[in-house]
Amino acid sequence: QVQLVESGGGLVQAGGSLRLSCAASGRTFSSYVMGWFRQAPGKVRDFVAAIKWTGGNTYYADSVKGRFTISRDNANNTVYLQMNSLKPEDAAVYYCAAGRRIYGSRLTEDFGSWGQGTQVTVSS
Repeated sequence: QVQLVESGGGLVQAGGSLRLSCAASGRTFSSYVMGWFRQAPGKVRDFVAAIKWTGGNTYYADSVKGRFTISRDNANNTVYLQMNSLKPEDAAVYYCAAGRRIYGSRLTEDFGSWGQGTQVTVSS
């Protein structure tokens, strides 16, 4: 049973930065892809970024490319999302997700495990 716990959300001014963390437990994650998604009120849950646990290959949504960076700490089973140059449209609940052998996928249905989410609010 994969367990994912996000932290690090909060309120930030436009142009500012936040770092989200996702603590993963319950499995060996060597074959997993870890992802971040976000969902604003009244909107669908959108892909943000993902990383292959083994090798560290990454891919991003176009809307965050160049501003957000996903990384992982193998020793601590933690995935991070560094968010810079935040915009009001980045405000959402951010979810950590995990899926096996799905590198390249941006689909929520491919990620079988989800955290509870952490709120990010960006003031203009």
